[in-house]
Amino acid sequence: MLFLRSLLFNIAFYLVTAIQLVFWTPVFFFMPRRMGWKVVRLWGKINLWLQYHIVGTRFEFRGVHNIPRTRHFIVAAKHQSSWETYTILLFLKDPSYILKRELMFIPLFGWFMAKMNVIPVRRGRGGVALAAMTNSARQQYEGGREIIIYPEGTRKASGAEPAYKYGITHLYSELDATILPVALNSGLFWPRQSFLRYPGTIVMEFLPVIEAGLSRDAFASELETSIETATRNLNREAASGSLPPPLARQLDAAGRFA
Repeated sequence: MLFLRSLLFNIAFYLVTAIQLVFWTPVFFFMPRRMGWKVVRLWGKINLWLQYHIVGTRFEFRGVHNIPRTRHFIVAAKHQSSWETYTILLFLKDPSYILKRELMFIPLFGWFMAKMNVIPVRRGRGGVALAAMTNSARQQYEGGREIIIYPEGTRKASGAEPAYKYGITHLYSELDATILPVALNSGLFWPRQSFLRYPGTIVMEFLPVIEAGLSRDAFASELETSIETATRNLNREAASGSLPPPLARQLDAAGRFA
């Protein structure tokens, strides 16, 4: 049954994505950017509906009151699956993603992202890429947009050792930015490089903001500690629930929640 539900969801997910891309293409590029994000958020809501009704996955959002309402900020989120890439958009007004440049070359999808004026990063270019990212982020941040970045730079399996990159610390310092950390446990239910999707409750938790003014070392330590501690607690909670996914049980058995 799990395999069948996963199969149906994956088919529905990619089919709906393709249909939406084709359906909106004739008009999307003429829309104001904020209207375009409404289209993207609709896609995200449909995906959540599909996952809930086909797989049986529920969703819980904690700490929503920590999201600043009267100022812009940078979202620093844990990244474990595709789920958070569209779900986090439901809570933001006019976001801009920092993402790898290769995604911009995906037909239709890349065009949509270009329309939304995201920030592509050329990996492997070192300081040149960091400077370009910072300049683009500064323009958009000062323009009042929320910037979304994954501090580890890529998806990591739930329970994997953290490997935070320098980029988020650099942005925090250079932009004198407010940071909104986000923890989650989506990788337990939508595992990286796995076909299966598990029932249970995915939790996304918005943590208290980190204000500007810390030293780079102090900020990096506080960011990693806050996200990793909250994520470990969410994983532990999933492992002790009534329907723990296999990876949560494995991590618990290995003593990763101690």
